[in-house]
Amino acid sequence: MDNTEASPTKPKKRPREKLNATIHVLHDNPDKTPPLVGYFPSGFDPSSRLRGGSAEPGVRVYRHSNRKWPNRLQLVVRPPESNVAFVGSSFSGEPNASQSCTYALGVLDKESQTLKIVPVACNKSFQFHVVLLQMFRLEPRVGSDFADEEHPELVRGELSAKEKADKVRELNLLFGTKRSVTQDKKMQSLRQEDDPNSQKDLDRKIKEVAINKEALESTGSHTARNIPPYNSSATTPKDAYPIEKIILKGEWDYIRDILQLLEAGEKVSPDAYPTFVCNRIHKMGETQDEMEKETLGCIFSYINHLIKFKDQHSADGASSAKNHRTPSILRQKFSTMFSTAESKWLPSEKIDLLISYVLVLTLFADDFRTDPTDIAKDLRMSSVTIRQHFEHLGCKFKREKNVLYANLPVPLKFPELRKRRRR
Repeated sequence: MDNTEASPTKPKKRPREKLNATIHVLHDNPDKTPPLVGYFPSGFDPSSRLRGGSAEPGVRVYRHSNRKWPNRLQLVVRPPESNVAFVGSSFSGEPNASQSCTYALGVLDKESQTLKIVPVACNKSFQFHVVLLQMFRLEPRVGSDFADEEHPELVRGELSAKEKADKVRELNLLFGTKRSVTQDKKMQSLRQEDDPNSQKDLDRKIKEVAINKEALESTGSHTARNIPPYNSSATTPKDAYPIEKIILKGEWDYIRDILQLLEAGEKVSPDAYPTFVCNRIHKMGETQDEMEKETLGCIFSYINHLIKFKDQHSADGASSAKNHRTPSILRQKFSTMFSTAESKWLPSEKIDLLISYVLVLTLFADDFRTDPTDIAKDLRMSSVTIRQHFEHLGCKFKREKNVLYANLPVPLKFPELRKRRRR
């Protein structure tokens, strides 16, 4: 007895009927809504529920309320008695990707033997031409109000200018060149006041500046001599004028622009920085100590901001410094220390105080033995006047190889203050 089973016979295919149909292509009409076509990548089949006797799924279409974006649509299909809805949009997800083909819907009427081809909805305009995008991809979502929760773009429209700038900046930080990243960081550091979080931190640091300013003003000898805070009993030149009382702790992060330029391989421009800084920038490349290099770069930057602040508030230099941007924390400190509410220009005694701060920093930059020629040019002062200012700080002058240098001996010895006679 043969136990082998007979192979089932395959059903015969019915011959396809040929149908001669007339094709009508309907073009997009802005006054009429074209058909909405979607597909379910999850495998959900709404027709199976209809065959089982269930109610039809609910279908809703959301259109952008702003007339500027009439083609921004969102299609929501909700099965009956279900908390899951299928959501597709014309402005996010797959529609944002580049498309190599377009879609259209064909409707065949066998009785009239006509095939109507109509464009699919979700047309999105780019400049002056229209491109047919992909159909709605209906993804499952759990919730109720999908138009407001899932896609807030339907309500608020396009991204704001600040949001666009933030996204461009993120892309630049991830994929930009080293030079562009450095420039971006420099601009961001100069615009810290635009960030609310940075503004809170800035307010905290400004309060710290104010406290130190009060302590500075409480020292009568400093005020009387109109010079930066000093230590008359110091045994080394760097302790004679403590750097931490000139450049405060919260200010160092805002004066790294020269360091960033050198890290990006750029040169310091004479149009943006004083002659004193440009002629000594090579010192940063010669030192092997990274901490010393950073300190020197920040001192150069601080000198630049002080000189530019003086020029911006002086009649003879306002035009040369009108495009300079001073960090907010320094601008407010300088305004408190050197400006007055009565006039836009700095008074003479405040100019002398500012010059004293600049000259002390030049001593730090030149290891307390400096040639005053460059800084005199930057401050628009004669050699005689600049020498008087150095001597007022306790410096002594010594000529070496036909060059006159200002040295800072310790302990400090100041010239006697001349008192004006009353008439």
